[in-house]
Amino acid sequence: MIAKLKGLLDSVGEGALVIDVGGVGYQVFCSARTLRGLPKIGEAVQLHIETHVREDHIHLFGFLSQAERAWFTLLQTVQGVGAKVALGILGSLSPDELTRALASGDKAMLTRCDGVGPKLAARLVTELKDKMGGLELGAAAAGLPEAAADAPAAGEGQGAVSDALSALVNLGYKRADAFGAVMQAARSLGDKADVSSLIRLGLKELAK
Repeated sequence: MIAKLKGLLDSVGEGALVIDVGGVGYQVFCSARTLRGLPKIGEAVQLHIETHVREDHIHLFGFLSQAERAWFTLLQTVQGVGAKVALGILGSLSPDELTRALASGDKAMLTRCDGVGPKLAARLVTELKDKMGGLELGAAAAGLPEAAADAPAAGEGQGAVSDALSALVNLGYKRADAFGAVMQAARSLGDKADVSSLIRLGLKELAK
């Protein structure tokens, strides 16, 4: 089973590339995000690989980060999400953006992805919200300041969101649930967001 490929970028097409490893060209299917992050043709490239073996074919799917590869696998545990849809989601949303969308129940953000309608977006939120905590998903999953950078909270800003999240986790709430509650509170409070307000409104969200 191939888990990683390191070689020279031979060519890039729509949805796939060819990587030359010791004179052997491997076709690897990738998300649009991965394809945008590639070096120039002829330069060295390394991809994390997910291998799909079927009766009639062997397909290689490549990712520049382990987080993207982990999401690719997790997304396909949801009914209606195959490799094509998973790549479409990852082409539209980064791992951090996907984490925030699921944690906060932002179905509108998910429907921006190719192949995702309202019903599938709702299923993704329901089925993955509690599963994603075990993955290495980047700053958003860890509740670091970077995750709060795009939150519509001003006031104390990133520190307030991070502190409120930590407080709710310390109270015994799951990180994914607490993150979603704090993000919703931040959107509601806007410029009035501070730590105490975020915690108070976050607790109300969690109680619903």
